[in-house]
Amino acid sequence: MKKVNQKTSWGRVAEWYSDLLEKEEGTYQKELILPNLVRLMDIKKGDAVLDLACGQGFFSRELYKLGAKVMGVDISRELISLAEKIGGEEKIEIDYKVSSADNLSFIKDNSLDKIVIVLAIQNIDNVSGVFRECKRILKPSGKLFLVLNHPAFRIPKQSSWEWDEKNKSQYRRVDQYLSESKIEIQMHPSASSGRVPANKAEMTISFHRPLQYYFKLLGKNGFAVDRLEEWNSHKKSQHGPRAKAEDKIRKEIPIFMFLEAIKLK
Repeated sequence: MKKVNQKTSWGRVAEWYSDLLEKEEGTYQKELILPNLVRLMDIKKGDAVLDLACGQGFFSRELYKLGAKVMGVDISRELISLAEKIGGEEKIEIDYKVSSADNLSFIKDNSLDKIVIVLAIQNIDNVSGVFRECKRILKPSGKLFLVLNHPAFRIPKQSSWEWDEKNKSQYRRVDQYLSESKIEIQMHPSASSGRVPANKAEMTISFHRPLQYYFKLLGKNGFAVDRLEEWNSHKKSQHGPRAKAEDKIRKEIPIFMFLEAIKLK
């Protein structure tokens, strides 16, 4: 197994991120992503599942509760430590490892039924290496499940919600789509949220790639996409003059994309 000593941006905000997932109500992870993954992954008792880039183990634990035999891998030692701590408190037996997502040499070939990567592939540089490793360790006809920010509508620093005053309508503005980009973004959604750690300037790298990028790279690495879903927000605006327009467009513009890819022989 590759030894990972480096500090990561997510590791430096591990406590904040863990509190967000564990204590915050109404998050996308709890209310939108998890129910859809439970429906689509169709976990069977004894399924060997890898939660890749698992963070502090939120999804790992939920998959375990469904009857899966779960391994969680993340590059952040701090997040893995939190995952082990929380799992221990809940008496959940999950095998956690610290490693980059493109180096899974400690996992045997053709040994897993399913792999899930939630909101992480967009923060990884070597996506081809990740898909190559996923193909190696999945059993024949094993499946890879991806959840990512929708690449057509959520382009860092190149997309935004805008208001059309003339038509009194909300719309989504997209200034760039086909061009790939590597962008430094602030990790905290709002400096005024009250949940921001002392270091408000903590940054991470996000990669924008168009939809065709993922289809082509999955195909190149021995996968065929057999399902795509687009998920819109479950949230509603507070009462106000724009609330109706905001809620209307929120139902039309998906913010997350789900891909299911099957390993070809």
